[in-house]
Amino acid sequence: MSLARVYSRAGVGVTAPLVTVEVHAGGGLARMSMVGLPETAVREAKDRVKAALLNCGYAFPPGHITISLAPADLPKEGSRFDLPIALGILAASAQLEDRQLGGYEFIGELSLGGELNPVKGVLPAAIEAREAGRKFVVPSGNAAEAALVRGGRHYGAASLLTVVGWLQGREPLPIALRPPGHDADDECGQGHASPDEKDLTDVYGQHIARRALEVAAAGGHNILFSGPPGTGKTMLASRLPGILPPLTEREALDTAVVASVSQLGLDISRWRVRSFRAPHHTASSAALVGGGTKPRPGEISLAHHGVLFLDELPEFSRNVLEVLREPLESGRIVIARASGHAEFPARFQLVAAMNPCPCGYAGDKSGRCRCTADQVQRYRGRISGPLLDRIDLHVEVTRPGRLLHSDCGPQPESSSAVRRRVVAAREIQLARAGMPNAQLNGAGVRAHCHLDAAQRQFLESAARRTGLSPRACQRVLKVARTVADLDASPHIGSGHLAEAIAYRGIDCERAQG
Repeated sequence: MSLARVYSRAGVGVTAPLVTVEVHAGGGLARMSMVGLPETAVREAKDRVKAALLNCGYAFPPGHITISLAPADLPKEGSRFDLPIALGILAASAQLEDRQLGGYEFIGELSLGGELNPVKGVLPAAIEAREAGRKFVVPSGNAAEAALVRGGRHYGAASLLTVVGWLQGREPLPIALRPPGHDADDECGQGHASPDEKDLTDVYGQHIARRALEVAAAGGHNILFSGPPGTGKTMLASRLPGILPPLTEREALDTAVVASVSQLGLDISRWRVRSFRAPHHTASSAALVGGGTKPRPGEISLAHHGVLFLDELPEFSRNVLEVLREPLESGRIVIARASGHAEFPARFQLVAAMNPCPCGYAGDKSGRCRCTADQVQRYRGRISGPLLDRIDLHVEVTRPGRLLHSDCGPQPESSSAVRRRVVAAREIQLARAGMPNAQLNGAGVRAHCHLDAAQRQFLESAARRTGLSPRACQRVLKVARTVADLDASPHIGSGHLAEAIAYRGIDCERAQG
């Protein structure tokens, strides 16, 4: 047979479109050509594949070999097509039966000796292969990653020789299995704790900030901490992942898919751990939202179903901060390029921290601040009103009255204790609306955040006094609903609403300024 077809998968964003590798072995001068928009690493597969075939003891067919990667208008990149190209050449030269390849998909990079090296982006390809009903063969180094996909038949191979031997029925190929200890818990289980997870027992005092952090975790709300240096803003932010509900298997898989296609790759040991991303304030907009000639996920996508922490918020470029507005609302980011576009999920929880003024000590009891009113206003004005509207809780973190707490007084409540209340409140929300309160749309707010006449008048009065926008008012209602859920109250009480309004302190300051 002079024509063979082998199935593989490309990588476009977090998707893996099917690629049919067609190999034709014809007569004429000995040469190899490749069509189908291959980029440099794909074109170099010709040399890797030829050396691997020869070093594995197979005959390299003479004459003109044409390799087509279909569909022809889909750009192909990376070394993932080495294995299917090698198998196609073997089938086209009658060293392997073509009919043995129809029910499988193959991905893998070949070394010159025929060993299979791991590649990035295997997880979305494994999902697509399962949906197509085909068995999926990957390098042994990617087997655990492919095994995260339930319901598929995935195999890990060490070399080209083992793949061919398996296809010819000479030796079995090991089925890809999850590493011990990385199977999924039940949906409401305790989840997997990170070994370096920080605990709230380290945070003494700051009762208001701790309460706000609990409310943010329960409802999935964005939160901004403002206060002088050294008051614990970063410490509080770093403890948020430890009180969030455990990831469901679906959420964990969505997060793992993003990591799989990123430059960092997927760390199997942390696939059930919520991510905590803390980019420096010098980060560009492309680093934050993703980009590149071949789009790759940015920090907001790497924080999918996790936490994005922006310290020194006013120090970020205004353009960088403004690109957060759309994904904060939609939970996704679309990166458009002339050659196409890619969409990445970005359902993250934003935690930001800032100083109250350029020197950091405005309002501090020490009186050391020497910033003028104009300097303070310009500093705070670096954060736009529309972005502040999308941050549900604005919390002032003040300097504690007692500087040393560890040697006296009661031990602060632990993250595990707070997490139990957060999980209970989140379960109420999921049973009521199928989503955390922070994700409720306008119709969801009207359906689940009822106020009586006195409460509506109270909110309208507060909105006029503080200059709250309609969007900010909706955020207040969502936070009030979360506070009520923490109390296991079916209705929003006046105390719940008052607490939610109190978390808009920056709006009050702007209105007074």
